[in-house]
Amino acid sequence: MLISSALVAAFALSGPVVAAPASLLPIAPEAARPSSKLAPLAADSAWTPRFAAAADELARALRSRDEAQWAPLLGGQWLSAADRERVRNLLGDRNSPFLPALFSKAVTHRAILGWNASASLSADERAAIEGGQEAEALVCWSAGGGEAGPWPATAIEADNGPGRSYACARIAYSIRGETPSWRAFIEQREPA
Repeated sequence: MLISSALVAAFALSGPVVAAPASLLPIAPEAARPSSKLAPLAADSAWTPRFAAAADELARALRSRDEAQWAPLLGGQWLSAADRERVRNLLGDRNSPFLPALFSKAVTHRAILGWNASASLSADERAAIEGGQEAEALVCWSAGGGEAGPWPATAIEADNGPGRSYACARIAYSIRGETPSWRAFIEQREPA
């Protein structure tokens, strides 16, 4: 056993040292792209009533503060323990934007926001997006201001950080299969 180990070591040392091959394709660093701007979903969009119903159901579940009601809407069994704790904290923390947005005695305003489609899209491309089987939108609530906002201008601003005048959730909706389904995600940027 000792002899075979010595032979392997000798052969390993006797061979030429080969450097890792250089890439054949030059890789240029990607230019930073500006964040996509958000815009309210069109009132006549086929997706607007679907997202409105999902947003209402999610708001009711979050207002209950009952994990048995909101957890299934946020992923159910796939919602990690850390994410459950984070949502519980957002629903109880004095600095959380969810407290004034969903629990204020003032009227809660809601915005359903989508990503601005490029102006270069043709009518056929826009119709394909509208007629698709999956879509995402941000839904935000606020007790301050009015229906016009202030709302996040980009998805990065929908981070539910302290001091925001609105609270947001991202909803992914699918009409694939027999039963339409959706799942919400509540994101929060890690403090810097």
